Amino acid sequence: MGDNQDFSNEEITYLTEEGAAELRAELEELINVKRPELAVKLKEAIAMGDLSENADYHDAKEQQAFLEGRIQYLERLLRNAKIISDEDREKGVVTVGSEVTVQEDGQEPETYRIVGPAEANPAEGKISNESPLGRALLGKKVRSKVKVQTPDGDVIVFKVLKIR
Repeated sequence: MGDNQDFSNEEITYLTEEGAAELRAELEELINVKRPELAVKLKEAIAMGDLSENADYHDAKEQQAFLEGRIQYLERLLRNAKIISDEDREKGVVTVGSEVTVQEDGQEPETYRIVGPAEANPAEGKISNESPLGRALLGKKVRSKVKVQTPDGDVIVFKVLKIR
């Protein structure tokens, strides 16, 4: 027959071990600290009486909706995550979890960590495997050259200098 998991609407998300640990810690904080704090705040706002014009109540309800949405998102993300450990990665080839140093002609080398979209944070040098540069780098080896098209249509060529 068939495997019902093939028909799942939920996508697999790639996470590094470090990224998964950070998301688990956030989830734990939301469930064990933020949710109870918000419940107290909501209870206090309800005790004030007339809810129709109670700004504290409406603010707490809005925060509660956001909090519960974030909890559900993190639970779903972690449930469907494929954790990429150093042992899983092929040596000498760019994969999710790799730290890659690249250089554009005439520019200083730049180092990026290839992560899944949920961990991506370009300001911290973490780029998604689904980004144009991340996608171009996957499977490449040292000395490979990759072409990346920028949003304005320019093409930039990067040379892979180092993979860790």
